[in-house]
Amino acid sequence: MAGSHPVTGGEDDRGPLRAAFGGLTTRGRSFLAAGGAAAVCAYALGQPDLLRVGVLLAALPVLCVLVLHRTRSRVAAARRLTPARVAAGSEARVHLRVENVARIPSGLLLLQDRVPYVLGPRPRFVLDRIEPGGRREVTYRVRSDARGRYPLGPLQLRLADPFGMVELSRSFNAYDLMTVLPRIDALPPVRLGGDSTGHGEGTRRTIAVAGDDDIIPRDYRHGDDLRRVHWRSTAHRGSLMVRREEQPLRARCTVLLDTRRGGFMGAGPESPFERAVSGAASAVAHMMTQGYDVRLVTDTGTLLPGPDTEARDAGEVTGLIMDALAVIDHSPDNGMEKARAALRGVDSGLLIAFLGTVGSAQLAELGPMRQRATGAVAFVAAGQLDPAFEADRLHRLQQAGWTALAHYPGVPLARLWQQAALELAGSGRGPY
Repeated sequence: MAGSHPVTGGEDDRGPLRAAFGGLTTRGRSFLAAGGAAAVCAYALGQPDLLRVGVLLAALPVLCVLVLHRTRSRVAAARRLTPARVAAGSEARVHLRVENVARIPSGLLLLQDRVPYVLGPRPRFVLDRIEPGGRREVTYRVRSDARGRYPLGPLQLRLADPFGMVELSRSFNAYDLMTVLPRIDALPPVRLGGDSTGHGEGTRRTIAVAGDDDIIPRDYRHGDDLRRVHWRSTAHRGSLMVRREEQPLRARCTVLLDTRRGGFMGAGPESPFERAVSGAASAVAHMMTQGYDVRLVTDTGTLLPGPDTEARDAGEVTGLIMDALAVIDHSPDNGMEKARAALRGVDSGLLIAFLGTVGSAQLAELGPMRQRATGAVAFVAAGQLDPAFEADRLHRLQQAGWTALAHYPGVPLARLWQQAALELAGSGRGPY
């Protein structure tokens, strides 16, 4: 659950009274005019009683202005977003809390929170008077089918007195950000590589394989097996040291996302590009649950997590990649050379690619990337160009060693994932 964020602040709450008098309604202005006319008539006719009536008529709206002007600066508000990160098509709740910190009751309050049109209509609420120190809370829902990062706020507040004489507005500065993540499809439990922990034959490695000289010992702890005592370190440090337990290194998986503008046609939640982004997010989430160390690389050379990333566990890495996929857009690049350069010298492990339309230049760059990976599967956006052309490019990608499948609109990724596993098993190349 997202925390509560205060949204107090905004325009100068101690602004001149002249601005406050600008909030007089038609009724308030009429009372002022009637009071002035009564005072003039009382002076002209010499009627002191009429003067008292005029003063009363004019004093009422003035008093309402003074009270509301003071109350406006004594109203605090806070917003809580639950949750702050949602998948496309899911709902989030926004909780608004308004508190009267003044010593006098507030008047009628009208709340309006600014939200982008893709999240729905602007919510509006009417709150009755709030007692001194009292608070009110209202809730509304937001939903988006399009991934992205959207601002919520600022909150606009309008106060009105019980007599309808004055309406004063106040706009807060603070706003919150709602992150809409790509749609994540559940993939079948079949594996494109390794066992359930990401350690298949040929990929299960331990620290001990590096040799005795590369082992980093640690201090002896009560209960440690004495057979694991590292005598060389013990003699060097002067205290009992033992070898660390053999710890298997997790298998690696690299998800390649093609963002070239020329590789995709159309726009909208069901466009080929959005299907590719959703597929990449689904693959990242699935491989993380399978125990893999997962990286995301794009055609622009962006690598997440990068060498300077401070994310420490799988949850942080998944959040980092998903946040990047939430706002990723088309790139002007026309090739895969930057992605190839980003993976140079990196153990890419199993390579899973989500590609747009590929030409001869991209095929020439994808071939060497396959050679550096323990296995390669490509889901290629189809249905954009001539079927014969797309079939030829798919065949050439398969000849380069990729397990390539056409991803047509309306075809679930789970079905293609199952098909890829079957093709790998049938060809004798899987699981990786």
